[in-house]
This record gives sequence, C-alpha cells and structure tokens, in this order.
Amino acid sequence: MGNSKTIYNHHYQKVMEGLTSHGVLLGSYDAKGKPNLMTIGWGAMGSIWGVDTWMILVRPSRYTYQCIEHTGCFTINVPTEDMGMICAQCGSTSGKDIDKFEKFGLTHKKALSVLAPVVAECPIVYECQVVHKSDILPEKLADEIITGSYMDGDFHRIYFGRILKVYEQNDE
Repeated sequence: MGNSKTIYNHHYQKVMEGLTSHGVLLGSYDAKGKPNLMTIGWGAMGSIWGVDTWMILVRPSRYTYQCIEHTGCFTINVPTEDMGMICAQCGSTSGKDIDKFEKFGLTHKKALSVLAPVVAECPIVYECQVVHKSDILPEKLADEIITGSYMDGDFHRIYFGRILKVYEQNDE
C-alpha cells in the first residue's frame, strides 16, 4: 500500500495542480454505508493549531454534506491526470441519485484510519478526521466573493480535517 508516514506536504505541488485543474475526489460514506464521491476544486492543506490539516468547503445542499455530518471524516483522493473526465462527471452528478464508483468504473476500499472510502485508482490519499467545522458568514465575506460564488445564497461549511494518514497507492 505504500508509506503511511509520508509528510503531509510531500506531494503538495502535485495535489495543488490537481485541485486547481481537474479537481480531487473527496470520499465519504452516507448513513447507510454507501460510498460517495464529490469532486472539489476548492480546499487548502496546511498546519492549523499545530495540526496537519485539510480544509474543505461543502455546501449544505450537497449530498456529501450529509455524509460528512454523519461520519465526521473524509478522504482526499488525488487522481491521475487521465482521470480528468471522471472528476468532471463526479462533479456534475449527485451521489444521492447514483453510485459514482459503479457508474464511473472506480474501485472503493475502506480507509485505514477513518470511516470513509478510498479510491483505489488514485495514487495519493489523505485520510482526515473532522476536528472543527465553521459556516461561511455572509456578513463577513467580501462582496466580490458573494457575487462571484454565492449568488444563490448556498454558503459553504468549512470542514477542518486532521490528516491522520497520507500515503501513496500502487496500481494493483
């Protein structure tokens, strides 16, 4: 399975390139244990409170929101460049309606340390436990952000996930 002791920012450049080009895949389970994926293009990785952390944003209207609220954890699965179309498709469909793993030919595995699925085809995985969550406060947000990202008023919740494990997976 690879090295679980990899420093969280060892793959920083590759992760940020994926995040800003085609996105990365956020994995979670729903209340019935069904694996779910959501493509994210917004997020940050760093150190907060002395804790290696992924910060992700999920709108309450998204199915993934319910999943993370239920389990309190998630995985970040960094796809290969040739998975760009899968990321686009995962980002334009809801896991509430379909099984994205099945629909897009992906293999899910259980994470090593959290209750969230891992995408076997993704070479880099982060396993995260939510340590804090905070809702975007419209009255504290710059107007240009509101007009550019929140015209419908569906403001994100920010999840701060402690990175418990980061590792590389080999194609099996």
